[in-house]
Amino acid sequence: MAEQIGSAGNPLRVAVVGSGPAGFYAAEELLRQEQPQVCVDMFDRLPTPYGLVRGGVAPDHQKIKSVIKLYERTAARPRFRFFGNVTFGSDVTREDLLAHYHQVLFCTGCETDNRMGIPGEELPGSYPATIFVGWYNAHPDYRDLSFALDQVQSVAVIGNGNVAMDVTRILARSIAELEVTDIAGYALDALKRSTVKTIYLLGRRGPAQAAFTNPEIRELCSMEVADLVVHPPDLSLDPISQEFLDGAKDPVHKRNVEILTGQIAAGEGDKEKKIRARFFVSPTEILGTQRVEGIRIEKNELVKDDKGTVRARGTGETEVLPVQMVFRSIGYRGSALPGMPFDEKAGIIANADGRVLEPGAGQPIPRLYVAGWIKRGPSGVIGTNKPDSIATVRRMLDDVTALASGRDIEGSPDTLPKLLAKRGVRYVSFNDWKRLDALEMAAGKKQGKPRDKFSTVGDMLAALGG
Repeated sequence: MAEQIGSAGNPLRVAVVGSGPAGFYAAEELLRQEQPQVCVDMFDRLPTPYGLVRGGVAPDHQKIKSVIKLYERTAARPRFRFFGNVTFGSDVTREDLLAHYHQVLFCTGCETDNRMGIPGEELPGSYPATIFVGWYNAHPDYRDLSFALDQVQSVAVIGNGNVAMDVTRILARSIAELEVTDIAGYALDALKRSTVKTIYLLGRRGPAQAAFTNPEIRELCSMEVADLVVHPPDLSLDPISQEFLDGAKDPVHKRNVEILTGQIAAGEGDKEKKIRARFFVSPTEILGTQRVEGIRIEKNELVKDDKGTVRARGTGETEVLPVQMVFRSIGYRGSALPGMPFDEKAGIIANADGRVLEPGAGQPIPRLYVAGWIKRGPSGVIGTNKPDSIATVRRMLDDVTALASGRDIEGSPDTLPKLLAKRGVRYVSFNDWKRLDALEMAAGKKQGKPRDKFSTVGDMLAALGG
């Protein structure tokens, strides 16, 4: 008779698809359990782990990446394995994972940008911000893109969340500041040729409702070669904004307004670049024939709907900003995974408290779970994923008793690696990744930077010997 699942002789075997923060926080919570005992295999389509910590965090914010040290400790646990360069849906399928693991947890994030849905959005020079972020972060998906920064004087960045702020900073930084970061070398070369002098940072609501944090906006106030220029009329609070601030529990909103108001006295400044922060505006059309030549924006006013939610409403008053490039950063959504139910409206895998749901029926599908952005949508910061992942793990542990004792999953822990080898998949182990990590850091040290990233999968595999 087979031993109980979760015992030393028959540990709970869990597959985690996605190696970003949500995946690592979930893996740590699973592996620290004394009862049941758990083994975790983590899969990622890239050879490199850490998801957006590696490919999304701005190169000039190195301290944020220090969270990787926590993930390394998780990866060092004896019952953890990493399978990089393995694509879910082709290299391994849902059926494969369910056959080899007691439970499967998806932590694949939200990689697709929301669209503005305005005329001209398809013009050359109009981009989702995330592909620019991936490009300057040496993400293999975006390595071969190009941005004609040497043909641009003014850029519009739509949105004021952390990605919009990152894009704005990178465009406004001096080369001296950037060359000591881990920004991709080809991106640094393009930025050296950049002729961008003006960056418009556009928010549809007011400064009181802005999504950026105090440190982010304060950082824009003290750039080396760029002035933050505010539009004084935007900082005159309307009654709805004042009511919002008066009732806000988080002081970040009030402090944002104070920081921006304090910037009025600085006026235009005297630095070579200008970051022009505008609020209460929404893009209505991107102008141009062959490529972006301008953007029409409409002034907004704040109103409350029937539920009391504050919304921005166009007033009909418009103006045109003379920009040659546009980056939209207005929210993100997940992508459907092969064989997995997907909520198209919400842009997430359909779930209830982390348990994946049957399409239409609303009943949990046994042994399938989600955590992170693909569970709840794109919200919060890196640390927000920790309680979210732990909550899903709690559901997974609650469900262990419902698994049949000694559930018939295929073979030993060696079976899955053999399956990948049979299919010709050259997977990357965590030890392989540590070799790549050491090579990147050594190459970066020679250039006076934290690391020099590999930017193609082919180069990574070649460095590992194929």
